[in-house]
Amino acid sequence: MMSAKTFLITGVSSGFGLALAKEALRAGHRVIGTVRTPEALQTFRALDPQRVLGYLLDVTDTDRIAGVVEEAERAAEPVEVLVNNAGYGHEGILEESPLAEMRRQFEVNVFGAVAMIKALLPGMRERRRGHIINITSMGGFITLPGISYYCGSKFALEGISETLSKELAPFNIHVTAVAPGSFRTDWAGRSMSRTPRSIPDYDTLFDPIRHARQAKSGHQPGDPVKAARAMLTLIASPNPPSHLLLGSDALSLVRQKMAALSEEIAQWEKVTLSTGG
Repeated sequence: MMSAKTFLITGVSSGFGLALAKEALRAGHRVIGTVRTPEALQTFRALDPQRVLGYLLDVTDTDRIAGVVEEAERAAEPVEVLVNNAGYGHEGILEESPLAEMRRQFEVNVFGAVAMIKALLPGMRERRRGHIINITSMGGFITLPGISYYCGSKFALEGISETLSKELAPFNIHVTAVAPGSFRTDWAGRSMSRTPRSIPDYDTLFDPIRHARQAKSGHQPGDPVKAARAMLTLIASPNPPSHLLLGSDALSLVRQKMAALSEEIAQWEKVTLSTGG
């Protein structure tokens, strides 16, 4: 049995964040959570008034993060597990999608997560313990037409997570990038930002993908509660991985990507080696 820990989970109003908060409480842990609306805050606090602490926080408001963390740790206990769950998906052909939408995607999915980490790291390093979990996506390994901004943000967070795990290993602080496949969350529904179509040349390629994603929303194979339980198993491990895929589709698609990449590297090996002095 894992001893009771204090979690800080961003984006606990729905999806993985809410599922993990509930499962962590059920397992006897304490949960600090962030949401963006007063209504969501009230609902979250009602989960367990004794072991829940909720805050209104948009992770892009980086000037507020340090103050919220300080207040939360004063009111509860030092955070032992940070779960960067807050994020959203952007869908749109790159040529059609404004740069402002890419900046917003990275502000939430990358800069917000890093700001949370930076606020909590000094305490974790001083205590020589902690676990940082960054919720990425199988889209941090594989790609599909029409989600370039999203995949870019998740590729970035995967790379940051892996590098950070090496920097923090001497301090007994673990970092894991958790990459889910298709789960029954709001990602493809109300949480998805969609750029309007404008260039007919992309109709044949992308319109079927967009329609299929909307039709499958809410019917994906992955169960968020089971994902939450998998993350609790991860946190309880004395030697957690730096990357963890969740879902059979993620496993299959990432394996296909790795096999194709290995084949491509072999095919172009002579050219690669031709650049030596």
